[in-house]
Amino acid sequence: MKVILPGGSGQIGSALSARLHSEGHEVVVLSRHEFSAPWQVIQWDTLSLGSWATELDGADIVINLAGRSVNCRYNASNRLEIKNSRVRTTQLIGDAINLCQSPPSLWLNSSTATIYSHRYDAPNDEITGIPGSLDTQSPSTWRFSIDVAESWEKAVDEYKLPSTRVVKLRTSMVMGPAKGGVFDVFVGLAQKGLGGTLGDGRQFVSWIHEEDFIRAILWIIESQSISGPVNICAPHPLPNSDFMRELRQVCRVPFGLPASKWMLEIGTFFMRTETELILKSRRVVPSRLIDSGFTFNHPTWARAVEDLYRNWKTMTSR
Repeated sequence: MKVILPGGSGQIGSALSARLHSEGHEVVVLSRHEFSAPWQVIQWDTLSLGSWATELDGADIVINLAGRSVNCRYNASNRLEIKNSRVRTTQLIGDAINLCQSPPSLWLNSSTATIYSHRYDAPNDEITGIPGSLDTQSPSTWRFSIDVAESWEKAVDEYKLPSTRVVKLRTSMVMGPAKGGVFDVFVGLAQKGLGGTLGDGRQFVSWIHEEDFIRAILWIIESQSISGPVNICAPHPLPNSDFMRELRQVCRVPFGLPASKWMLEIGTFFMRTETELILKSRRVVPSRLIDSGFTFNHPTWARAVEDLYRNWKTMTSR
């Protein structure tokens, strides 16, 4: 297959590109910056149609992973950049597919599990999940993330592509062992003695092992009946207190300082990020994947964190 990966230069995109390349597929990454890779890398400005758009004509699959990091303060400038980096790139890909004489048969577009409500009582799945726009309990400062998520998916829905199957990837935190990733940050906190309960610890953490993320993508590619929104997450989200405890156990750190909500407000201010990333209860489950027959290699955090930490030690010791 010929696979186009807009925004495929990050940790997740690099891992997915490596897997596809190793299986003999032609991989083309669209990136704002040039870099050396075993596959083809083409620059795009993420703002306008350019020569890169011709790569989609005759391609088999487009997997859009583009989007600015949300690990920042939500000031006006960052809000605009976060939203545009998702909505505008999605529109560009939709426009490019519309121009194709031979359009891709599948378009996978990133979305986020943050699209669902903040809840403790029951999990959100693709059928019965409560949209974040109907959530009246969460702080008003969290509305921005919901707006981004819904605008992102709306941008996909605007395109009617009779020859292209469309899937929206409502992805949770992807845990990989590479340096600089989310898991690396959590390990660093634990090793510094800061891996205690965050907030009241009741908020659910939804996550997925990087290996299962890639396997889920390959499964969706092969499963012709899957379209629309799909939750890309492990089947067993767990409360933050349990999540952090199991991380400390694997890291062999007996104690982690807890951080109350007010402490997190101060800490995230100086770290130039937002407490929503820590405190929102993302209780999300992958019903459509499971119903389609997909099985997880790392269904529980206890199993996943052992594998991740073992590989993390190998990678960071090089």
